[in-house]
Amino acid sequence: MTRRRLRDLGVAIGRFPTGPFNAITDVPGVHVGHATVRSADGQVHTGVTAILPNDQNVFMDRPVAGSFVLNGAGEMSGLIQVQEWGMIETPILLTNTMAVGSVSASAVRYLLTRYPGIGREHDVIIPVVGECDDSFLNDVTLHSIHEQHVFQALDAASSGPVAEGSVGGGTGMLAFDMKSGIGTSSRVVALEGLTMTVGVLVMSNFGKIEDFRVDGLPIGRELAPLLLSERRTKFYGSIIAVLATDAPLLPFQLNRLSKRVALALGRCGSYAAHGSGEIIIAFSTTNRVPRRAPGPTTTMQMLADRLMDPLYQSAIEATEESVVNALCMAEPTIGVDGNVAPALPVEPFLDALRKYGVVSTGRP
Repeated sequence: MTRRRLRDLGVAIGRFPTGPFNAITDVPGVHVGHATVRSADGQVHTGVTAILPNDQNVFMDRPVAGSFVLNGAGEMSGLIQVQEWGMIETPILLTNTMAVGSVSASAVRYLLTRYPGIGREHDVIIPVVGECDDSFLNDVTLHSIHEQHVFQALDAASSGPVAEGSVGGGTGMLAFDMKSGIGTSSRVVALEGLTMTVGVLVMSNFGKIEDFRVDGLPIGRELAPLLLSERRTKFYGSIIAVLATDAPLLPFQLNRLSKRVALALGRCGSYAAHGSGEIIIAFSTTNRVPRRAPGPTTTMQMLADRLMDPLYQSAIEATEESVVNALCMAEPTIGVDGNVAPALPVEPFLDALRKYGVVSTGRP
């Protein structure tokens, strides 16, 4: 059966409309690319996902940024600098836990080929690399992520539709005891003459089936009897969420927006378990810090705080739909040691939603 996104199954979350692609790439200038790494013997299921925040020129024209860490049993290299400076100056890369170092080193080499002044004319760089643990399906001891995979993901980054599910950094990820991976969604907010887009992309790898909720409904309880006969995952897992917007926000506002992404994870069924990492990074493409400023000051726009509420709600909606899209699009996978990650069972999933009167009679 062909996997379909949540809205293609007739289910819409929230009240705000989506952008044309219902993806993080609905935010102008944001590009996404993947490199998927698998082996014929089923021992390797991993990859790299690249998010370019600014028309592939993030190094010279740096978007302002913010973040929030709900639980820190995970890693995003470069995040301390983002928090300190309130901006981002490298692509964002997502991969597996034990590949963070090699992906970071490869990203440095990639950027050096384009900006040879790094470390000489310019400051050194610390690439932003987020991770989740894919070792249930992927033999992490093989260290299967190499420089060509990082270059491939960065070179493949483009606007338009974004591949989801078992691709890129999400290739070996699970959520709620089912195969998961990359998911994305967007919302468009219009108010007081402004039209602003909020886009979210997640690498989703968290939760237990009994806790899984959709639009506030306990769908996981309905699905649990169908899935618990499968071998359970050995840990709760983590999630990395990337939020992009063209709203004119400052770093402190992006920090606040990132906290609302964490609220969405709770709506999906996260309780931020002891061994889990829930890490959120957010950036605005409207406010940028040029590396070569024309003068001693830089002018930025700031949305009035009284207008933030619709953005908060849209961030929650887009995050929740991203998490569910990752499940809807992921294929069942047999990985290392014969470990099984079943896919979200579509018809029982829809039956459970119908039980609560959620599914529409046609495509929304």
